[in-house]
Amino acid sequence: MNDHACTRPSRRSALRQAATGVAALAAPALLHYARAQSKRIVIRDDGGVYNKAYNAVFYKPFTEKTGIECMGAQANAEPIAQIRSMVDTRNYTWDMAKISQPAILLLTQGDKRYLDKHQLESDPAVQTIPAHFMSPYGVGTNVYSTVLAYRTDAFKGRNAPKTWADFWNLKDFPGRRALRKHPFDTLEESLMAAGVPTAQLYPLDIDRSLAHLDKIKSDIGVWWNSGAQVEQMLKSGEVDLVATWVSRPQAAIAAGAPVAIVWNQNLWGLDSWAILAGTPNAQACREFIRFASDARRMAALTEHFPAGVTQPEAFKHIPADVARNCPSHAENIGNGVQISAKYWLDHQATAAERFNAWILR
Repeated sequence: MNDHACTRPSRRSALRQAATGVAALAAPALLHYARAQSKRIVIRDDGGVYNKAYNAVFYKPFTEKTGIECMGAQANAEPIAQIRSMVDTRNYTWDMAKISQPAILLLTQGDKRYLDKHQLESDPAVQTIPAHFMSPYGVGTNVYSTVLAYRTDAFKGRNAPKTWADFWNLKDFPGRRALRKHPFDTLEESLMAAGVPTAQLYPLDIDRSLAHLDKIKSDIGVWWNSGAQVEQMLKSGEVDLVATWVSRPQAAIAAGAPVAIVWNQNLWGLDSWAILAGTPNAQACREFIRFASDARRMAALTEHFPAGVTQPEAFKHIPADVARNCPSHAENIGNGVQISAKYWLDHQATAAERFNAWILR
């Protein structure tokens, strides 16, 4: 690998090339943009690094290209109630949103649909996105992962954890631990630690999961509630091992903290672009989705964070050392299991009731 160090472009220059390549895309021949100076769309996103990256790579370039003003509206929680209210009252603060698969299912179940079908399955800019990143109401834009992360200084000179079973192994992997105070992910992690193969994870055996959680309950130093809390604990060394969304240990590493990420047995989910039902700007939203689905444009996101790009071709334009940290990288996806949105849609209330009762015991 070092033999090529003098000839391989640096990470910074490679990223700059990827970002520069965005400006030279041959997209107009495929997308047929309409100049529409009077139009404006507002898109819900997650804020933080996502909003910053999307402004630079998606929103501003889209406005410059099409004349359609494009703005991001930050919202940190799944905005299901807000979307329902907007559609019911036809008072649209947003025109479209970046939301998860469970949110899409919740908004499209029953007699009333709160999202419009995107109708882009055959569009040249979208059809190369793999089918498992698509649905009639959502175009996949970002893969996110839950992983095991640990402080490398806490395991200096000894074996570091590599599986959820290691996280549960207090004898061979001692250290202060943290788990999410929520059934999402936590129940799955417990079952994998108990030896359930990833292919047999769903439907979740809640009894078995809680019984296995009993084995380490008294040794969990922190039950965390927010990603910011996790990031701070990793930076300060308050915890040695934690189950967390991968963006948080990545941010801690970027800040200089001695942290490592275990991609083995990661749990991954999908965020998609979704159009609010009845918005008068639905066609402009479709133009934006086409624009944001370009492989080179997705690749440019990695200048800001290790994005979980959904276009396989994007990886041709991402430096290898950056790509390896993207949740949608083939090795990371291959070593993980997809969160079952359908399972959580059907069982969220029951699982939450059981888990919360267990926490209080």
